[in-house]
Amino acid sequence: MNFRNLFSLCYVLIILCYIQIMIVKEISDKELSTFINSLYPDEMSVFVMAGGRFRGALFHGTRFVNQMRAQHNLGILETQVLGQACLSGALLLPTMKGREYVIFRYDTNGPAAGFSVEADSKGTVRGYLLQDPIPIDKPLENWDLSQFFGEGTLTISRLPEGSKEFQTGTVEIKHKNIAKDLAWYFQQSEQTHTAFTTSIMMDKLGRVIGAGGMFLQKMPFEGGKSNSSVKNDDEFASMSDEELVAKVEHAFSACPSLGQWFSEGGDADDIIYGLFREFKPSVALRRDVRFDCPCSKEKFLSHVKALSQSELEDIKKNGPDPLEIVCHNCSSVYNISVSELGL
Repeated sequence: MNFRNLFSLCYVLIILCYIQIMIVKEISDKELSTFINSLYPDEMSVFVMAGGRFRGALFHGTRFVNQMRAQHNLGILETQVLGQACLSGALLLPTMKGREYVIFRYDTNGPAAGFSVEADSKGTVRGYLLQDPIPIDKPLENWDLSQFFGEGTLTISRLPEGSKEFQTGTVEIKHKNIAKDLAWYFQQSEQTHTAFTTSIMMDKLGRVIGAGGMFLQKMPFEGGKSNSSVKNDDEFASMSDEELVAKVEHAFSACPSLGQWFSEGGDADDIIYGLFREFKPSVALRRDVRFDCPCSKEKFLSHVKALSQSELEDIKKNGPDPLEIVCHNCSSVYNISVSELGL
């Protein structure tokens, strides 16, 4: 197959549809499966507080990260990097409007190179590493991932409902920390006070036994009114932005390791109503979030068939037969025979 064929097929791999039929890979470790099934279910709790002047989301994603790892058959370091990236991608869901689709990308010149994560407003997230496996020259001593990221950029591309063009924003990586750089993006691109934290807990065997993330964002507030539908409490309406942000940041900084919290059977509500009790939080929505991909054999088949006649003839003559197409986002493998192409 010539280079042009290969390029065309690579393009096919990134075409998305909205039929959720990813080839789901089972978590083979039965002991791990039994343990995570004893925990609270994965769930995202979306909440508001401080009289509607802040919104947030807390995501328990232990099964989510384990499914991601199973799909890509990732090592320990790779699971930490892509796991925290996908948890961050999931936390972008509350920022979406209508049927929106988002690509969150990290490109660096470090050993980890970066990642691409996609999420849609239906609550599905998927993604892949730009470098797998990540090269290391000595055993890991801690989970400080900054040593694997170099200089680079963070990009978020949004495809709003009904639009055919992405709205894209890019910032230079500042912290070499996925969650902190995502908050930096919102500060620079949208001038919005935002905070993210993610955490993945592993046991002595390197198995993911707890994972979660949290998002907080200050809502627009002018003249004693916010754009939230929640009625402002007089106590918070009288506070200046600076005073309220400082108090919320202080509470956020006291958040325990969410990976450890969920691994020990912790409940999301205990974090929300305990950590932020002085801000009178209220959970407005609970939603399912899954590591899932919209790829399908039928979709890939239709796009291969759409190749030019000369390219199809080249496939028929030179093979391979079958074509093996691997989805970048979930590692699902689809075999398409020449006969299925009608050649």
